[in-house]
Amino acid sequence: MNLHEYQGKSILKSFGVAIQEGIVVDKVEDAVAAANKLTEETGTGWYVVKAQIHAGGRGKGKVEETGSNGVVLAKGIGEVEEKVKGILGGHLVTAQTNGKGKKVNKVLIAQDVYYPGESQPEEFYMSVLLDRENGRNVIVYSTEGGMDIEHVAEHTPDKIYKEFIDPRVGIQGFQARKIAFNLGLSGEAFKQMTKFVTSLYTAYDSIDASMFEINPVLKTSDNKIIAVDSKVTLDGNGLFRHPNYAAMRDTTEEDPTEVEAGEAGLNFVKLDGNVGCMVNGAGLAMATMDIIKYSGGNPANFLDVGGTANAERVEKAFHIILKDPNVKAILINIFGGIVRCDRVAQGVVDAYKNMGNIPVPIIVRLQGTNAVEAKKLIDESGLNVHSAVLLQEAADKVKEVLS
Repeated sequence: MNLHEYQGKSILKSFGVAIQEGIVVDKVEDAVAAANKLTEETGTGWYVVKAQIHAGGRGKGKVEETGSNGVVLAKGIGEVEEKVKGILGGHLVTAQTNGKGKKVNKVLIAQDVYYPGESQPEEFYMSVLLDRENGRNVIVYSTEGGMDIEHVAEHTPDKIYKEFIDPRVGIQGFQARKIAFNLGLSGEAFKQMTKFVTSLYTAYDSIDASMFEINPVLKTSDNKIIAVDSKVTLDGNGLFRHPNYAAMRDTTEEDPTEVEAGEAGLNFVKLDGNVGCMVNGAGLAMATMDIIKYSGGNPANFLDVGGTANAERVEKAFHIILKDPNVKAILINIFGGIVRCDRVAQGVVDAYKNMGNIPVPIIVRLQGTNAVEAKKLIDESGLNVHSAVLLQEAADKVKEVLS
């Protein structure tokens, strides 16, 4: 589950990580009051207005309606409302969104930590994530903060460092000091960075996160170390342990079809193809997408109905798949182990009849317990449904209905 910047920062702050303070608003009329309150709390006179969407590259992105960037500087209280108007409610297009962009429902009014008139501060990059190959957590960091880390990795890989941490013992003092040393810090900044790194890793480990990314980590001219941005992704499998974080989910940032599928207990991911998939099991879903590609089509989705493929779940799956106007056919590929194939077949027939008319051909491949009986049910239904037993048959039928 992805979090907004302001949510990630609130978590970091609760673990002692120094952050760029800010106040989030969702109405233009609240912007000036928020800025005044921020001034009272931090003494800031300039402000940074930041769009809150689940996408990177906000500073370089453009709001479609106004042409404003997604991150802008307000040089005084008098500019705050104007800057907020240029972002809030618009659609921000970045390198990580589609051409329509994402609607900005909230903006963060943050303190300007770059101290106007003083020397240019240093910016670093830092992230914490799991390295599956080594079975350890890893802190990835670089002196080249504020930039696209992919660009740094491609052109100057020697400027990216990694510190692997055994999750059984956690981060050690010497590791935090090594990171601060490799970043070229000394004196008070060195001490502040070791504290920052330790707190950041503790936060990551404590909340079942799958990734923390801070870009940039700022060293101010008075040697403070501050998280200016935050990208936090939580492991969905661990959310039951953290109901307060689960409540931070913003479904407006997610594909509405995926949200609906999740509420129905279906595992669904939308793709950009023309053949809908309905399967039971993630491994079978991957194989099914391969079949579709082999047949000359492209998968329009990943949809796992799980072990209970009854008429109700099949009908719901049909509704979700058919919301995509690009779908020209649907391939149902079920292995009857836990659930009998004839029950799935009956579920398909019942769902088809309940829906009245499904405007695209359906290919049903059932294999496993009672597969013969299932094929008979499909063949004798009189519906626009094609049955198959072998994978090759299913691929041939997909190719046939698409041609």
